[in-house]
Amino acid sequence: MTLSAKPLWQPDSARIQNSRLSRFQRTAEERYGRSFQNYQALHQWSIEQPEEFWAHVWSFCEVLANTPYTKVCEHLDRFPGTEWFAGSRLNFAENLLKRRDEHIALIGLLENGERTTLTYRELYEQVSKLATALKIQGVTAGDRVAGYMPNIPETVIAMLATTSIGAIWSSCSPDFGVSAATDRLGQIKPKLLIAANGYVYNGKLVSCMEKVSLLQQAIPSLEQTVIVPLVEMSADADKHAQTVDWHTYLQHDISTPLTFAPLLFDHPLYILYSSGTTGIPKCIVHGAGGTLLQHLKEHQLHTNLGPEDTLFYFTTCGWMMWNWLISGLATGATLVLYDGSPFAHDGNVLLDAIDREQISVFGTSAKFLSALEKAGKKPKQSHQLDSLHTILSTGSALSANSFEYVYRDFKTDVCLSSISGGTDIVSCFALGNPNLPVYAGEIQCKGLGMAVDFLSSEHSDHHSGELVCTQPFPSTPLGFWNDDTGKRFHNAYFADNPGMWTHGDRGEITSNGGIIIHGRSDTTLNPAGVRIGTAEIYRQVEKLEAVVDSVVVGQQWQEDERVVLFVVLQSGVDLSEMLEQEIRQVIRSNTTPRHVPAKIIAVPDIPRTISGKVVEIAVRKVIHGEEVENKGALANPETLSYFEGLKSLQS
Repeated sequence: MTLSAKPLWQPDSARIQNSRLSRFQRTAEERYGRSFQNYQALHQWSIEQPEEFWAHVWSFCEVLANTPYTKVCEHLDRFPGTEWFAGSRLNFAENLLKRRDEHIALIGLLENGERTTLTYRELYEQVSKLATALKIQGVTAGDRVAGYMPNIPETVIAMLATTSIGAIWSSCSPDFGVSAATDRLGQIKPKLLIAANGYVYNGKLVSCMEKVSLLQQAIPSLEQTVIVPLVEMSADADKHAQTVDWHTYLQHDISTPLTFAPLLFDHPLYILYSSGTTGIPKCIVHGAGGTLLQHLKEHQLHTNLGPEDTLFYFTTCGWMMWNWLISGLATGATLVLYDGSPFAHDGNVLLDAIDREQISVFGTSAKFLSALEKAGKKPKQSHQLDSLHTILSTGSALSANSFEYVYRDFKTDVCLSSISGGTDIVSCFALGNPNLPVYAGEIQCKGLGMAVDFLSSEHSDHHSGELVCTQPFPSTPLGFWNDDTGKRFHNAYFADNPGMWTHGDRGEITSNGGIIIHGRSDTTLNPAGVRIGTAEIYRQVEKLEAVVDSVVVGQQWQEDERVVLFVVLQSGVDLSEMLEQEIRQVIRSNTTPRHVPAKIIAVPDIPRTISGKVVEIAVRKVIHGEEVENKGALANPETLSYFEGLKSLQS
């Protein structure tokens, strides 16, 4: 891959000197008598001396523990099986509620313009009330509390109250269908469900009450359902469910202060779910201490987040970035929650929020940035953006073209950090860095404490390979729910390369020390035996104004595999022979002849998961006449019909 020798942006000396990463480095040098000449040296220390590194993260980020640890890590030779911070007892919610003053903790924004705020003191009081109610209900440590909620302050309150008593929080976005939500929440047998009565998206009011009633019938473990009255509904809207109102539920005396259960470092905190596009979703159990420590590291060191910052990430409660966002409370920052379409108000709703709420760290997706560019948006001309020092992007690989767009049309002096990790580790392997330059198309660095490598194969392109982590890390999941022997968990991440985590992504380390992710291993194309990452093709297709969206898959053809590209075109544009030639030429010129699709087919829309990821596996199954097992995991399952029985695939 051709890389830019010239960075698009680099921090000045004052910015580097004042960053939290630099402070961390200086204090580590003083504490351990070391000298780090650059980030690569700091990273090397973090993986060669994990006990020193993680102990310093603990102290630098001021982790609050009821009982101190006796040893940072034991059994580093076991992966999985390493024990972290043995002897310590802490509470995740207590660490997120250390601050209890009048500083704004949460700003809740809805698509319809409604705005609410909670100070840290008010947030603490609301959590106290709900925790009391949960205890009266009989919720105890280890019980599961489920959320079927939009991204609003009440969801944060519910999670914090749940985890304050040691219960386990698990949530789905209310745009999940009943079957998709049941496939997830039904497996973990929650005692309590907290759900919104509805939400607004793209100008449409959507009631959740019928779905809540069906969920109650499908999940017999539920003892009670609490309804958050987010939107105005008709008088009989709640007739479908036996429920209690949120405000009624919270009417309890809190004359006694909130008590936080002191729990072991690896006490279960969250249950998150795999995408479910290849079968019933896996229930991934994450521990409290590992999640907290990893998020503190990523926020403060890699994102330069401090208590004076305002952090935003566009996410739903069914995506791990919601969990990542909420951990910003542990740093004492202000969090902006938004629920609704990111393209509301003529595509300006999120850009307006940057200026109005003085957002300093703006998190989004590669798809959003690409859509802004194709819509002709030039934020640096239409908005002030003075508060903004960092833009984060994840969900899919950010193309070099989008990097260039940000610095040309969004903001010149900003750290654009593409980040990559996953639900599997509720965190990242590759991250941004406030002290390093930004190169087009590259993630800036490996995460501290993460021994990231790429195992090359015989036929790999660009010296790329399978993303692995060769050493244990604190946010390694505790395992899968209902996997008592650990066999399914081991097979998912450790069977292919024993003793190391195999993530399922392909990528490469660049000459700049950055990282490029080429796509998922399980959707890697293999024409003529040569492995090709789908992201390499997407990067080129995104350059074409005529193409709005695309999905590329491999089709078994004449004892080989050929590349098939499906495209969604701009309104009024037809897939002419000239346009096909243009698409092929752009791909050929910037990749290799093997990347050029054998077939290009126009379709009305592309199937995506609820969190917005293109579902290549589902498309591949459909064109091969195979059954897609879990259509409920898709945001738009009806789009699969566009790929059935296509005559153009028969020649």
